[in-house]
Amino acid sequence: QVQLVESGGGLVQAGGSLRLSCAASGSIFSSNVMGWYRQAPGKQRELVARITRDGMSNYADSVKGRFTISRDNAKNTVYLQMNSLKPEDTAVFYCNLNQLLRNYWGQGTLVTVSS
Repeated sequence: QVQLVESGGGLVQAGGSLRLSCAASGSIFSSNVMGWYRQAPGKQRELVARITRDGMSNYADSVKGRFTISRDNAKNTVYLQMNSLKPEDTAVFYCNLNQLLRNYWGQGTLVTVSS
């Protein structure tokens, strides 16, 4: 079993920054991909960014150049640094860990960007 605990969401003005963290615990295998997804009101959940243990990452086009994903393998923790936030970034952000063809999800953390 895997548990994911997110932190770092909140309210920020447009143009501001936030940093999300997600700590994984439980049965963590050496080969996994961690990432962040988000779901805005009335919309489907979408990929924001993900990163392998080797540090290879990919991003949604909408966040490229503004968001940076990173991870600390020793701590089984993934981070999402979000800069130049826009009102359209408002969403519940979910941490994801994928290993052995299974997906695990955090409880979600709300990010609200005011204009």
